[in-house]
Order: sequence, then structure tokens, then C-alpha cells
Amino acid sequence: MQQFNNIRVILSGGGTGGHIFPAVAIANAVKETAPDAEIMFVGAKGRMEMEKVPAAGYPIEGLWISGLQRRLTIDNLMFPIKVISSLYKALKIIKSFKPDVVIGTGGYASGPTLRMATWLGIPTLIQEQNSFPGITNKMLASKADRICVAYPSMEKFFPESKISITGNPVRHDIEFNNNSKADSLKHFGLNEGKITLLVVGGSLGARTINQSIHAGLKSLVDNNIQLIWQTGKLYGIQAAKAVLDYKLNGIITMQFIKEMDIAYSAADIVVSRAGAIAISELCLTGKPSILVPSPNVAEDHQTKNALALSSRNAAILVKDSDASAGLISTITALASNLNEQKTLSSNISSMAIRNSARQIAEHIFELASKGKK
Repeated sequence: MQQFNNIRVILSGGGTGGHIFPAVAIANAVKETAPDAEIMFVGAKGRMEMEKVPAAGYPIEGLWISGLQRRLTIDNLMFPIKVISSLYKALKIIKSFKPDVVIGTGGYASGPTLRMATWLGIPTLIQEQNSFPGITNKMLASKADRICVAYPSMEKFFPESKISITGNPVRHDIEFNNNSKADSLKHFGLNEGKITLLVVGGSLGARTINQSIHAGLKSLVDNNIQLIWQTGKLYGIQAAKAVLDYKLNGIITMQFIKEMDIAYSAADIVVSRAGAIAISELCLTGKPSILVPSPNVAEDHQTKNALALSSRNAAILVKDSDASAGLISTITALASNLNEQKTLSSNISSMAIRNSARQIAEHIFELASKGKK
């Protein structure tokens, strides 16, 4: 990777972890190569990036910006004022910080920030995590200098000449996972010789997945399947009580799994939502996966993410509306079919893109070099 001394970078994105954590990973990759780099984040006031980014060690400025609601609300009436306010503050931040490059990873704040950067002639880069872009990134694409994507065939959304397939940055401990299966099972108090199922529904939990797993606990145990079940904080007590009431062995419930690298190493099969970062992790770990896309996301992009894998026989897609009736039977069928597990594992592994954050950082240095000429 080429080095660029004294580089100054603004990263903007947030609202969800899927926008924030890739931005932090990109910032870390820039700092690894250029330790003297100056990095500033721009987020939306009141959103989770205002807490997560400082926790990662970076300064952040907040814009007064939010999305449009589907119904008439005071927030919608205030939206034009928020946009004007955010454009003005983004302009002030950029003029004060004097970045060499501005990067947007999606979310409300990245729109005003990148719009002002392009207006001032500063090189910009978009990082799109999903197979179907969000509205902000689609609006910014025509003016951006580079667009880093995680999926092929994105030229139907973005100018082909600007696209680079770099994948999505994920946590270092997951991408470079050296945990043995035996040690990982021991960590969770589980046994070798059984199929181990990992169920992940996000920090709050996925209600349909949780309810389906809850209803099928006895069936899983009867089919010799042991379970690591991340319930999220809203379903944790209910799940733990169900395991006690049924007096089931080999079922581990946790509201949040801190050591996801160990959980992936222990698992033979994974059930997950289809967020972009979750899918990138699954590709890197090569686990046979059943994806249950959330129906409650903008433009149904989780279903589109899942289809990008299931159409290549790299994962099994179960619709959220079908999960109650079909998720458990899909799990037990896959658990008993080693050939299908191997096929899914091989196909999903072939879609993995490694060193994504470093690849994106390389583009940042290149753009910064051009901007300085």
C-alpha cells in the first residue's frame, strides 16, 4: 500500500452499525499505514455513531439531520430546515478541517457531508455495503470519484468506471480467526460429535427468528443439535426461561456474544439476518448459512442481500413470513445433509473478499495523491 504523509480524512456515515463499523474499520486501516493521519467523523445528532465513534477513539461532529417518515410528522415538516442546517454545518466542518478525501458509508449525515465536499472540489469515495444501494449513496454516486462495493453487478446502480469491488470491512478477529473448533466448543461448554447451530439476530434480537427457535427447541435437541443462541436483549430472559422449563441440555442462550470469532469457530451451521456486514462475516468464515432477512429495513435490502447468495447456492433463504412454519425443518434438514453443508460452505467461501479495509484505504491514498497534484 502506498503511503501518504499527513493525510486528512473525513468519514461520514451512521444510523446503524452496518454504516458505522465499516467506517471505523476504514479509519483504522488508514491509521495503520499512516499513523500521523488526521481523521474526523461526521454523524447525525442523536444517532448511535455519536457514542460508538468516540468509543473507537475518533472525534465526531454531529449534524442536525434525519430521514423522511412515511407519514406526515413534525420531523417531516422540519426536514427542509434540517437539510439546509446540515449542509451549512458540513461546509463549516470541511472548511475548518481541510480534508484531502471525504468518505461516505451511508446514512443520513453522509449526504450533506459528501455533497459539500464535491461542491468544494474535494475527492470523495462512497462505500456501499449492500447489494441494493441506499438512497443516499445512489444520490451521491454521480459526483463521487470512487465507489467501493461488496457485490458484483453494481453497474446497474452506479457508473461502472467508478466501481471497485472491495468487499465490506469486518472485525479483524473474525477475518483472521485461528480458533480451533475443539477449543471453541469447550469455551461454550458444548460437546464434540454433535451438530452445533449458531443463531444470531442482532443486538436487539430478531423476533421471528427467536420465536421460531423457541418453538422448535425440543425438535433441535431430538435431532442431536446443540445451540448457541444470541437472543438480543429483548428476548434474553424469555429464552433462558424456556431452556430451564424444558430442562434441555446443550442449549446456550446469551443476550450478546462478545467473542463472535469463537462462536463462528464452534458452529457447523449459522442462522442469521441478512445485513451486509453479517453476510460478509459469513463469507469469510465459510459457514453453511440459513438467512432470514428482516422485512423492516429500507428498500428491503436484506432480502436482496440474501438473494445474492441464495441465487449462487451459497446460502439458504427463508422468508421472515415463512420462518414460523419452516425454519426449524430447514435447520434439521441441513443438519442431516453433509453434502449440502459442504456445497454451501464452498460456495459462500468463494464469495469472500479479504483485506477489504486495506483495499479501501489504498483507494483513499490514491485519491488524496491526485487531489494534492
